[in-house]
Amino acid sequence: MAANAEIPLDLYPTESDLPYEEEILRDPFKLKGWWRYLVARASAPFKKRSILYERALKALPGSYKLWHAYLRERLDAVRPFPITHPSYASLNNTFERALVTMHRMPRIWIMYLSSLTDQRLLTRARRTFDRALRALPVTQHDRIWPLYLKLVSLPGVPVETSFRVYRRYLAFDPSHVEDFIDFLLQSKRWQEAADRLASVLNDDAFYSIKGKTKHQLWLELCDLLTKHATEILGLKVDPIIRGGIRKFTDEVGRLWTSLADYYVRRGLYEKARDIFEEGISTVITVRDFSVIFDAYAQFEQSALAAKLEAAEDDSDDEMDGGEGGKDGMEKLAKKFLEGCWLNDDDDTDLRLARFERLFDRRPELLNSVLLRQNPHNVEQWHRRVKLFEGDPARQASTYVEAVKSVDPAKAVGKPHTLWVAFAKMYEEHNRLDSAEEIFKKATQVNYKTVDHLSSVWCEWAEMELRHKNFTEAIELMRQATAEPSVEVKRRAAAEGNEPVQMKLHKSLRLWSFYVDLEESLGTLESTRAVYERILDLRIATPQIILNYAFLLEENKYFEDAFKVYERGVKIFKYPHVRDIWVTYLSKFVKRYGKSKLDRARELFEQAIEQTPSQEVKPLFLQYAKLEEDFGLAKRAMNVYDRAVKTVADNEKLSMYEIYIARAAEIYGVPKTRQIYEQAIESGLPPNDVKAMCLKYAELERNLGEIDRARAIFVFSSNYADPRSDPDFWKKWKDFEIQHGNEDTFREMLRISRSVSASYSQTHFILPEYLMQKDQKLTVEEAVDTLKRAGVPEDQMGALERQLAADPSSNSLINKDSSARAVSFVRGGVVEPEPDTIKRAVANAEEIDLPESDSDEENIEIAQKSVPAAVFGELAKKAAEEKEGDDDGAGTKLGALERIKRQRQQ
Repeated sequence: MAANAEIPLDLYPTESDLPYEEEILRDPFKLKGWWRYLVARASAPFKKRSILYERALKALPGSYKLWHAYLRERLDAVRPFPITHPSYASLNNTFERALVTMHRMPRIWIMYLSSLTDQRLLTRARRTFDRALRALPVTQHDRIWPLYLKLVSLPGVPVETSFRVYRRYLAFDPSHVEDFIDFLLQSKRWQEAADRLASVLNDDAFYSIKGKTKHQLWLELCDLLTKHATEILGLKVDPIIRGGIRKFTDEVGRLWTSLADYYVRRGLYEKARDIFEEGISTVITVRDFSVIFDAYAQFEQSALAAKLEAAEDDSDDEMDGGEGGKDGMEKLAKKFLEGCWLNDDDDTDLRLARFERLFDRRPELLNSVLLRQNPHNVEQWHRRVKLFEGDPARQASTYVEAVKSVDPAKAVGKPHTLWVAFAKMYEEHNRLDSAEEIFKKATQVNYKTVDHLSSVWCEWAEMELRHKNFTEAIELMRQATAEPSVEVKRRAAAEGNEPVQMKLHKSLRLWSFYVDLEESLGTLESTRAVYERILDLRIATPQIILNYAFLLEENKYFEDAFKVYERGVKIFKYPHVRDIWVTYLSKFVKRYGKSKLDRARELFEQAIEQTPSQEVKPLFLQYAKLEEDFGLAKRAMNVYDRAVKTVADNEKLSMYEIYIARAAEIYGVPKTRQIYEQAIESGLPPNDVKAMCLKYAELERNLGEIDRARAIFVFSSNYADPRSDPDFWKKWKDFEIQHGNEDTFREMLRISRSVSASYSQTHFILPEYLMQKDQKLTVEEAVDTLKRAGVPEDQMGALERQLAADPSSNSLINKDSSARAVSFVRGGVVEPEPDTIKRAVANAEEIDLPESDSDEENIEIAQKSVPAAVFGELAKKAAEEKEGDDDGAGTKLGALERIKRQRQQ
């Protein structure tokens, strides 16, 4: 009874629990009854539910569902309490009891381990993790290890314990070695982190689960080794970083800097300086060079600053301590070693000199980087030589290195300029023998093109000329232009690689220089021999032909010069032969004039036959000038006539103008009428035809032929739109004002309107209702309607004047837009008949239509009716409208019929 009194009454079953109690009494080992009972008492206090759980688990200790639900509720119940609350001990007890039967269930272990981690029971949790790993199969360990690693990563866990756990984890899953390395770095275990990184890099089968490349891991290792140089032992840092330099070429500058930093941290400053120098002298990109140079400059600056600070500290100590603080041995050592350079600790000047020297060498070092990128870059070699101005020895050594390094087949630029500049350097120092030796070696180099080799020979000869060695210069050109022997050609062909020296004798540049030397220093015979040799080799240019001919003309060999011209016109085609023909013909005409006229004509005919139409105009003019000066005027006119038919279309107008001017001067102005008519009918462009017509009309006006001039204006009006060419119409207007009368002026205005209408691309038609007979069309209504239709103001003004003159007329008058033929009209005053005057006053452009009494209008045409079913409802509407139209006196008549009826009325 005493024991029962300790249990609160609310924990006992009530009357509502009796059905569930009876059910579990009947079958206490059935989970469904217990679970139904727990669900029914879901709102009961946790103590009462815990008793139910305990009773159920006593009957069913192997039920995972009961244990899981019970442990979840216990976890929820203790969550509001601090971790020091006694309820946590009871919870842990319950977990231990559950694991007796649930030790194969990973979810129970996870709940228990998470609870122990939250309670910060490190030792108990670590042992429980070990128990879980031993109890569960290996396939389920991946669910336990993340919680285990989380536990050992908590602050307060001994580092050695964490190491052991991570090592065990790597034995389970080696792919997470990067997590271990990160943990080691966080724990400042640099040695083991470096060892692990090195092992990862040495493993070819390693794959980073974090997406890092071998390059990134290598850089991390280098940074780790250099930043903690004194704390990491057992790894050969220098070979490791140098291996990275050889393997990863995109971060060479950073790796060299890291290696130098490693030696700086080790206190090996001279070794660090050597590393910087080696890095600067081996990198091949400007970016890497900039990285190393900046680090090197900072290192030298830091060393200099440190030395200055140390010197200041030493001076302060001496001032404070004086000499009394030193013992007798130190004083004696200082006395004996004073003045010895080995005992001099003050190397501030040396460090300052190093710092300045580094910056002085920067252009040279940068140039070396660019040359390492491409040792065949000629321009960079020239810049390198320029860096050593004032130091001939360095310049000479640089040239020697350049000509040895540059391969002419791979050179970027002109490699022969290096040899030439090398020789000129010796020439500037009056070392002609050395300069000639260099030129001699340069002529034996197998350049990429013949032009490079010929430039070397020309530069050599120019050097000889500068020093007044004329004979040697000509001899050099003779030697350079000599054709190789048959034996040499056969040997070169057998080797298969023909050098440029075999083609040198065909170099136009070399021959041009040679012929200039012969003209200046040689004789006429030697110069002619050189020119003939050029022509025989077929390397002559039109300029060489002209030069050769000028040379012969200066020496009075005119026929020989003309033969040279003949050879030139046979060798070259257009457009290269143009200058030769022009010069040849002008020289021939100037030389012989009238004496050899037939031969000159043959030459002109031959030149015109070979010349295209675009360039034949100067030859025709020259030909016509010949006939005018020495031949017949008729022949000259024939030449002009052929010219206007032969020249290009864009030059026909100017050619006709010249033709007309010459014809007027030779035969008189009336003779030019035929030429004007020929020009107008020759198919010139419209603008050119109009211009020619204006000139023709001006001619006729000057001759007093007013009717002919007016006819020409009428003809050319078809080519002049009044809206875009007002100048033409102004000239015609001025002409009519000066020479015409009222009729001719009105005719000009009519033609202007007609041409304007013909050029217009839009036609406007009045609405049908305005054409009805029973409706009056006023001037204002017509103007308003046309304005809304978009008719221009000038056309509306014309219609307004027409309607004002004849209000009874409501029809549109079609304008004649057909082209008008050339016709001549009288210029006198003609008195019109009275009927004509009336019609002109009423409507100047009224159309006379024939009367409608002809028999043609009475012709009956047989028609076949269309079935009414085809039209359907439309037939009825049409019939109704027809009846209405009959009543309305025929308001649906056609336009032509309405005009006829108006005239009858």
